[in-house]
Amino acid sequence: MKHLLTLIAFVFGISAFAQTGTIKGRVFDKINNESLPFANVVIEGTTIGTTTDLDGNYVLNVEPGLYNITASFVGYKNITEYEIQVSLSKPAVIDFALDAGNQTLAEVEVSAQDRFQRKEESPVSVSTLGINEIQRNPGGNQDISLVIQSLPGVASTPNFRNDIIIRGGAPNENSFFLDGIEIPSINHFSTQGSSGGPVGLLNVNFIREVDLYTSAFPVEKANSLSSVLDIKLKDGRSDKIGGIFQVGASEVGLTLEGPLSEKTTFLLSARRSYLQFLFTLFELPFLPTYNDFQYKVKYKINDKNQLTLIGLGAIDNFKLNLDANETETQQFQLAFLPVNEQWNYSVGAKWTHFGEKSYTNVILSRFMLNNTAFKFEDNDESKTKLLDYQSQEIENKLRVENFYRKDIWKITSGFGFEQTKYITSELDLRVAPGAEPRNYNTDLTLYQYFAFGNVNRSFFDERLNATLGLRMDGNTFNANTANPLNQISPKLALAWNITPELSWNNSISIYYQLPPNTALGFRDSAGTLVNQDLTYISTQHYVSGVAYYLPWSAKISLEGFYKIYNNYPFLLERGITLANLGSDFGVIGNEPATSSSAGRAYGLEFLYQQKLYKGWFGTFAYTLVKSEFEDNQGDLVPSSWDNQHIITVTGGKKFGKNWELGVQYQFLGGAPFTPTDVETSSLVSVYDVNRRGLPDWSRLNQKRFSNFNRVNMRIDKKWFFENWALNVYLDVQNLLGQSVDGEPLLVLNRNADGTPKIENPFAPANEQRYSTRFLENGNGTRIPSVGIIIQF
Repeated sequence: MKHLLTLIAFVFGISAFAQTGTIKGRVFDKINNESLPFANVVIEGTTIGTTTDLDGNYVLNVEPGLYNITASFVGYKNITEYEIQVSLSKPAVIDFALDAGNQTLAEVEVSAQDRFQRKEESPVSVSTLGINEIQRNPGGNQDISLVIQSLPGVASTPNFRNDIIIRGGAPNENSFFLDGIEIPSINHFSTQGSSGGPVGLLNVNFIREVDLYTSAFPVEKANSLSSVLDIKLKDGRSDKIGGIFQVGASEVGLTLEGPLSEKTTFLLSARRSYLQFLFTLFELPFLPTYNDFQYKVKYKINDKNQLTLIGLGAIDNFKLNLDANETETQQFQLAFLPVNEQWNYSVGAKWTHFGEKSYTNVILSRFMLNNTAFKFEDNDESKTKLLDYQSQEIENKLRVENFYRKDIWKITSGFGFEQTKYITSELDLRVAPGAEPRNYNTDLTLYQYFAFGNVNRSFFDERLNATLGLRMDGNTFNANTANPLNQISPKLALAWNITPELSWNNSISIYYQLPPNTALGFRDSAGTLVNQDLTYISTQHYVSGVAYYLPWSAKISLEGFYKIYNNYPFLLERGITLANLGSDFGVIGNEPATSSSAGRAYGLEFLYQQKLYKGWFGTFAYTLVKSEFEDNQGDLVPSSWDNQHIITVTGGKKFGKNWELGVQYQFLGGAPFTPTDVETSSLVSVYDVNRRGLPDWSRLNQKRFSNFNRVNMRIDKKWFFENWALNVYLDVQNLLGQSVDGEPLLVLNRNADGTPKIENPFAPANEQRYSTRFLENGNGTRIPSVGIIIQF
């Protein structure tokens, strides 16, 4: 054994020898794609640097590790790329797309503000994460929806779902883009009518950078109420075939990349979970299995034309483990959970043409979701079928956008056209008393159209930056939505650079978003389109804040925000707004509704963000938020997302010999929830169909969960070899086993023979009630994940 350990230490110690990896790339003009020769490229904190050649290319040779790299050129704004991972197995390709500015030769020195890439059209409410910040995020499990919960304004859900809740808005208020191509679904087992789910389907090995806009959205991507998640993908390597093999606690995956020709590269991945085996081992009553696939092809036709193809797909199956039927919790879950099968895909193509002073994107995309679910009484197919749901959503989209620059003027313009098809067959007997059981078929086709423009320029030697944008949307759903003048979205943003380190930033904007297809296409049993008067939901954003940039690659910001909602769908049977739903599995919005609800969300955000500096990195984010929507009396009451206080502290250290430690603390104020209507739910006729308690909507959100604290931790150790690299990590969510509140479960008291007790057996059948009690629904599970990543 001693000799074996000595041999292992020798083999892994090879990486300690002074071998060098490569950083290479190109520096070019962002607008016209022309190379910038003799640009400076330097590694922060070292004397290592170089200049680009006549084609704008550069090469740096350094030892394996993490580096911050800055590119600068006279007349252009400097850019710093953080935490570039250098290994021996593949070159780190970092391209710099520089934007024109007023820098003179004496100003090429990097300022504190230059170290953070600012969005001139969106000076407020934007956060950027690089790939290493995503991959090493403690508790994030390399899931982008979990990782962004470390940013200000973003609330998590303690039930370990990855719903994105931004500034008190519902999970259905967000939109997602990959390389500028809209992707409606980024989660496995997604909630139809919303955007959340338990597991993300994006492979982070594809990601280069992520921008989260929580206001001041780019006009070309503004089809949202609360946030835009703009994900930029890397290109495949151009030198040879390589890849990443990864095994984690719940899945195994393979990513391949390389050249298809001299001008074409590809990325391709496939992942499969093995949660069903773990859940069987732990005797859980449900067995989820998910698979996903992703690709990107980049064809550089010539210096002025590029073609990008992307694809993303998922196959999800949710079965019941009928053998796990011993405890009350198991029996409760088996009684109401349906069997669910779901698949979806998104494909898109983007052609980019560079002109002398502009570039144009022509984007085509298609999305399709297929969602089925069924439930039999007592899970016995010979008994009554309580649920039979089959649904398809298809979206075909075209968007044309042009980005023009002339001196200090920057102009964005474009238009788009979309076709949406919604086909559903639903039978659902699990409804509250007084509500009509669902039994309908719908086939709805809609056409949407929009146009947008944006003008940006600077004044007073770039001390003041101003942006004015406008967008109009229309849809053929009804006469009101068809008129784009009813959906005019203006945007005004101003940024005043008080000093080179301090800026005051402001934005006023209005946004519109259609209700979900599940609401638009809902019909009654006679086939009548019930919600034909629904219209766009609108929200007004008011944001103001200051940002201060520190010389050690750090940023401090404080922002105040106020959002006003109008025309939110009000669900008539429940007497609540749709804005209170979306963080559970299944389908939302498929019920009678009117566009009559209003709400508001407001608060403050503080952020300290430390990029990698002398081995340290971290963020501190605090959000004070109040979220309220109208109840059935028209009074503003706390919404389901009214967490009030959100704190996330993430920090870490890069040690010698390629060790990294990251720790995250999360505090989430207790969210409101609606107590159970025991009187109605305990009726035999009601409980036999629903098999769980129904909310008492007359007491909407009158209770709160306890505050939630969670500590996550991640440890990474990396080895670099000549042709491959190894990363072994331990990631633990909820390290201290903090208990997570869930809504109490309404279960039946039973007789000695196991049959349910009836409180009033001699009452008429429609008045008989079960004897019930509440079962605590807390969960304090630690979730450790040990993973191995092999790069070759």
